[in-house]
Amino acid sequence: MIAGKKVSLIVPTLNEEEGLARVYELIPKSVDEVVVVDGQSRDRTREIAAAHGAVVVVEPRRGYGRAYRTGFEKATGDIVATCDGDGTYPVDHLDEFVAYLDERDLDFLSCSRFPLIDPRSMDRRNQLGNRAMTAAASVLWLHRFHDILSGMWVFRRSALSAFELGSDGWNLSEEIKLRAYMALGTKFGETPSPYYARLGETKLMPWRVGVENLIYLAGLRLGIV
Repeated sequence: MIAGKKVSLIVPTLNEEEGLARVYELIPKSVDEVVVVDGQSRDRTREIAAAHGAVVVVEPRRGYGRAYRTGFEKATGDIVATCDGDGTYPVDHLDEFVAYLDERDLDFLSCSRFPLIDPRSMDRRNQLGNRAMTAAASVLWLHRFHDILSGMWVFRRSALSAFELGSDGWNLSEEIKLRAYMALGTKFGETPSPYYARLGETKLMPWRVGVENLIYLAGLRLGIV
């Protein structure tokens, strides 16, 4: 980890008691603060988070992006990391990602799931959708992105002041990377990352989210969102 820097991990949740238990098994001891932003779960998600010492924030306003934007306001670390609450992202590799950020003097690092180490960790439909979205972003921004929809990022908290986020939905995943790339230039980077099969039921509706993401990409590139 970076000497003298506090690390916060933000985890958005909605009925993720099974996945969140897995996440906690993987969090390294070097993480100073875990902020769980919960969308009013009906299972034991908040109970599990509190039992592990997390800062639990109940966010009644729905949306993946809304959860993260609330989390960014609540987190106090110098370095902020993110992961989903379903056990898919390798928080056990977090020390490596923070070191990568530091060694390459980056302000924002996105953890790319592709190429998948285990193809079984993501169904073919989602693989196709993720690759299509990444290809579209790469063409529109004339920059080769590897995974525009990854949900695990590691960045310096100070980097958020360089751009303003506006999405409350799934679009935040692509928005934060694209705004970071536009604002930070060479201080933005990606690194390969493992990816695990999710635990629990997905809340994502692939085709609807895919269409929304494509429309959002076009709007962002045109400067109208």
